[in-house]
Amino acid sequence: FVSRILVRALWHFHYQKNPIPQRIVHGTTIEILWTIFPSIILMFIAIPSFALLYSMDEVVVDPAITIKAIGHQWYWTYEYSDYNSSDEESLTFDSYMIPEDDLELGQL
Repeated sequence: FVSRILVRALWHFHYQKNPIPQRIVHGTTIEILWTIFPSIILMFIAIPSFALLYSMDEVVVDPAITIKAIGHQWYWTYEYSDYNSSDEESLTFDSYMIPEDDLELGQL
């Protein structure tokens, strides 16, 4: 495919067939338009995106519950730090993608 296009371009623009090449007039207007319009579209997309991004950094004053989720290679660990037991430890448990009953020996 690429070779065909290359051979066609060499054949079409051969210097003996066309010794004086055509003058290429720059389309300044169209170049400005296809630069400005995508920039405007990107700005319309970026402004709400940045507003959402910065609103995610706001700290909630008094959250109802705090959950710490840690992703391991094959499972998730969840820690509820708001859960106060008698020894001041948080409630922690692991969540496997396969139920523990279906795991074979050595998979855990």
